[in-house]
Amino acid sequence: MNLLVLLTDAFGGHGGIAKFNRDLLNALCAYPKVEEVTAFPRTITEDQGVLPDRLIYETQAARGKRAYVYHLGRLLAQRNSFDGVICAHIHLIPLAALAARRYRAPLTLIVHGIEAWRPPRISGLRHSLQSVNTFVSVSLLTKQRFLEWAPLRDEQGHIIPDCVDLSKYGPGPKPESLIERYGLSGRRIIMTLGRLRTDERYKGIEEVLEVMPSLVREMPDLVYMIVGDGDDRFRLESKARALGIDSHVVFAGFIPEKEKAAYYRLADAFVMPGRGEGFGIVYLEAMACGIAVVASKADASREAVLDGRLGVLVDPDNPEEIRSGICKALTRPRVIQKELEYFSIQRFIERWHALLGECFDAEIVNELAARYSPSCFGALRQRAR
Repeated sequence: MNLLVLLTDAFGGHGGIAKFNRDLLNALCAYPKVEEVTAFPRTITEDQGVLPDRLIYETQAARGKRAYVYHLGRLLAQRNSFDGVICAHIHLIPLAALAARRYRAPLTLIVHGIEAWRPPRISGLRHSLQSVNTFVSVSLLTKQRFLEWAPLRDEQGHIIPDCVDLSKYGPGPKPESLIERYGLSGRRIIMTLGRLRTDERYKGIEEVLEVMPSLVREMPDLVYMIVGDGDDRFRLESKARALGIDSHVVFAGFIPEKEKAAYYRLADAFVMPGRGEGFGIVYLEAMACGIAVVASKADASREAVLDGRLGVLVDPDNPEEIRSGICKALTRPRVIQKELEYFSIQRFIERWHALLGECFDAEIVNELAARYSPSCFGALRQRAR
């Protein structure tokens, strides 16, 4: 089996979607009958690291829009067949639909979050969705909102949530080097990690800043650490000064992927009560480090905490609820909850292998069912019969 994957970024990318795509490519390359996965990344901004076997990573495509279209067009002209096309972002669906028609191959679309909650303003996108055979959503909320406008049926959709590698994240002491760097000795720390962009003001950072004055009156040792960078940082820094809490807020800026676990361990609670998360890998990573989390009732982050079983849920429009939710999270011990295994990378691989078996290779569903978790394969066994 040979697969073509169009994606925004993966190896050499930063952020939640890039992380999902790295896990996706690793899962695809580990599928028993895959011979080759050809992936076209839209951007590469960091070191690519180690690539999985059987992956052809077309790095020349990641040199701008023209380069992307040129190199994809050259592939379509020169290569005669693929067994399946996977489009890892809705904005790439017109190109993915073209490739699927060229190869007469099934097309699978992946939808993540707010970019799929309403029709994007991209010419030909809605029409291209008619070529989709199957779509994967990272959450039930995103699936539901996508289907409100997309010309697809509910039964075409599958939910495969984000995952966390529990071998890379785990509990540990607060790193002394970071405590010294930021002057945090003896301080209680709540943390948000995410991009600070004007088009992503839905993460709940502003709402947490607004309840900080009352929290600081009760807990004078409290510090809010905001990890990440972007064009909205200056406004948020100004807001912290205007609220008189700038001595209780630390803007840590951008950090590399390899340092994330250390920063999570610095926190006493991870707090991100937003309105626009399509899922939120950061919640899983924080919980894998044993950190209590505060998520939102208003977006798909509630699915990341299994509707409150793994974390505290709050209404982002209710300041008192945010405040009490933070206080509640700060009282929780540092533990990894057993149910977090639901989001392990192994379960992610199992889910993707089940889907590949259904879409491309139904005769080996029973073989995979014997190897992996029964919950991934109950419905597939019925179809295989």
